[in-house]
Amino acid sequence: MELCVALDLPSAKENLALAELLKGYNVWMKVGFRAYIRDGKPFIEALKKINPDFKLFLDLKLYDIPNTMADAAEEIAKLGVDMFNIHASAGSVAMKTVMDRLSNYEQRPLVLAVTALTSFDEANFQAVYEKSIDAKAEQFATMAYENGLDGVVCSTFESRAIKNATSDDFLTLCPGIRPFGEDAGDQQRVATLNLAAKEGVDYPVVGRPIYKDANPKAKVEEILKVIATF
Repeated sequence: MELCVALDLPSAKENLALAELLKGYNVWMKVGFRAYIRDGKPFIEALKKINPDFKLFLDLKLYDIPNTMADAAEEIAKLGVDMFNIHASAGSVAMKTVMDRLSNYEQRPLVLAVTALTSFDEANFQAVYEKSIDAKAEQFATMAYENGLDGVVCSTFESRAIKNATSDDFLTLCPGIRPFGEDAGDQQRVATLNLAAKEGVDYPVVGRPIYKDANPKAKVEEILKVIATF
């Protein structure tokens, strides 16, 4: 299990200050929609300057026609990030097209497929996808696995079933982690670190419980100590 810290603060200055605090730790940094649209490639470069060993996850959730997704995936690979994601609901052709395009890269980033956003509850998910979260997440994950992706984005509650349906080596990255039972905020399907470990989560994503803490560095140290016990 490897901690992924969500850089979701309102400004590049605040996000970079948080990264500076954490530069001595072996963690992933998640760069999301707002941060990348606002701050772009220079933000990625600034993170690398703070710590060249940071692993960077670009969380843009690509969703378009297959060739456009593949074009975007290739541009992402050129940024030198270590992982990015696409929407599984873009379909098998899109997944295969993306992976075929990236096969030209000797060191390509990991590619994950988003299954069910953790902001969904069961009723609202079924209104869109007409299946339960569990059933659809497993279906999406199987599609991703069969098309050569490295793993999926899901909630902790789908992680074990997804690995059972695919492989123990198929990665699960799970947002909505409240390490020690902190407030859920706008997330519906949240989990503690202990539950994440039990369910085989590879990358727990933690944002607000870290950056809203009075001492983010101490909070990360506490999380990493717990992870080391699993």
